[in-house]
Amino acid sequence: MEKVRKRITFYGRVQGVGFRYHARFAADRYGLTGWVKNEYDGTVTMEVQGDEADIDMMIGDLCSDRYITIEEFKSKTLPVDEEERRFRVVG
Repeated sequence: MEKVRKRITFYGRVQGVGFRYHARFAADRYGLTGWVKNEYDGTVTMEVQGDEADIDMMIGDLCSDRYITIEEFKSKTLPVDEEERRFRVVG
C-alpha cells in the first residue's frame, strides 16, 4: 500500500473537547504518523500520513465522537515525510 500525507483543517466544535488526544490515539490505532494542533481561529490542523484507507477510518472515528462536532474539513495532499515515526500533539 502506498503512503500518502494530508494536511487537514477541521471546523466546528473541535477545541476543548479532547480532539487532539482522540486524534493521537486513533493515529496509534491505525499506525499513522504526523501531528495535530489547535489554531488561534478555533480550528484544528492536522498533518497525517499512512495508508489512505486508514486515514479515512481515523477521520470517521473523530466524526463519531460524541463531544466532537466536525462541521467541515478541508484536505490537501502533501509529500510524504519518510523520516517521521510517530503521531504527536503540538501546540
